[in-house]
Amino acid sequence: MSETLERWGSRRAFILAVTGAAVGLGNIWRFPYMTGENGGAVFLLLYVVFVLILGLPIMMAEILVGRAGRRGPMHALAHLARQAGVSPHWRWLGLFGAVTVFFILSFYSVVSGWSIEYLIESVNGNFSGRTPDEIGASFDAFLADPLRMTFNHTLFILLTMSVVAAGISGGLERLNNLLMPLLYILLVVLVGYAVTTDGFGTAMAWLFTPDLEAITLSVVLNAMGHAFFTLAVGACALMAYGAYMPDHQSLPRAVAAVAVLDVAVALLAGIAIFSVVFSQGMDPAEGPGLMFVTLPIAFSDLPGGPLWLGVFFLLLLLATWTSSINLAEPLVAICTDAGLKRGKAAALIGSLVWLVGLLSVFSFSSLSEVKWLAGMNFFELVTTVPLEFFLPIGGLLIAIFAAWIMPASTAMRSLDAGPGGFRLWRGLVRYVSIPLVVIVLLSALW
Repeated sequence: MSETLERWGSRRAFILAVTGAAVGLGNIWRFPYMTGENGGAVFLLLYVVFVLILGLPIMMAEILVGRAGRRGPMHALAHLARQAGVSPHWRWLGLFGAVTVFFILSFYSVVSGWSIEYLIESVNGNFSGRTPDEIGASFDAFLADPLRMTFNHTLFILLTMSVVAAGISGGLERLNNLLMPLLYILLVVLVGYAVTTDGFGTAMAWLFTPDLEAITLSVVLNAMGHAFFTLAVGACALMAYGAYMPDHQSLPRAVAAVAVLDVAVALLAGIAIFSVVFSQGMDPAEGPGLMFVTLPIAFSDLPGGPLWLGVFFLLLLLATWTSSINLAEPLVAICTDAGLKRGKAAALIGSLVWLVGLLSVFSFSSLSEVKWLAGMNFFELVTTVPLEFFLPIGGLLIAIFAAWIMPASTAMRSLDAGPGGFRLWRGLVRYVSIPLVVIVLLSALW
């Protein structure tokens, strides 16, 4: 297998691509409700700490494997394993990552379809004048309507795979260069609006004044798990991006830039969301329903609420779109490595993801009573097992491979941080990050 021929056109393109993969539902949907359920500022503080000592070192490990192999994940792992004199069966980690990404995309597309529905509803002003019970009932009715759910799911898959089919420079890079800056502009505009609300001061105090007495084992474990999840590590997707990384780009600097951009999205989204929630005297600990039930209720009674709610769901749609595009790329890369042309590979992957996604669509209607494992329907299963089990397992194995299996000279050259930086990174991965991933995995099993 020859080296990957395509490269990101610039250092900025690589950073925006990895940020696009990382920024998505985890930042705008999961971070706010996790923060709300886990004490606000203390969760935020722990989350940032674990991003630094858990997420970033393993993100570097995953990218440097791809950069060293200059191939798709399976071929890169097999090639580097042979170099290290160990079994080429390490390549199956690439397949495991692809399966993880596949199932994540299957529910990601369905949930992203909700943002399409809510964007349309918001622009049409359909939430104005409704009572909280009516808004909640409207959401339930939408979930129970498989035709509307399927339409939005299909539309999102088409939006995603049409970009992936266009390739690295013509598709992913061009769209990332356009949408990622737009995403940050929308976030800043929303925060500017939040500043004008009555709840802004309360939200800032709640987010940035930690009560250390609120730290519990549960809060620590949740912060650890979210730091791992939000950076999109553990599924070998970033390994594929490492293969496209420019030759003379510092990996630590690039990853640090990604972390700053990723955390910034979560913080800005939190400020915007909780300012609105506190303005209406609502409970920030509303759980997963915070996005699709609580926020429409909160915005509906504010001046210009329908407009700002529409801006928010446009932001969510852009974030999930860029994330799904960047997560789909490794799946398509596996097919192109096998000899398929990119357009056919994108069509094949898109069709399969769409079909499996239908199981999530119907989990809210005709398949709602069908239980697959531990009493979960398919949507509950696919939003639990890949995120809480597959990603930590993948991250653990990637970290072991990069820090213990790969030849030190190969890893150091790919990290591009000098001997001292390499020793610091490898020591951090071996003796801090790997044990923390084990704790994340055991906490999910527990």
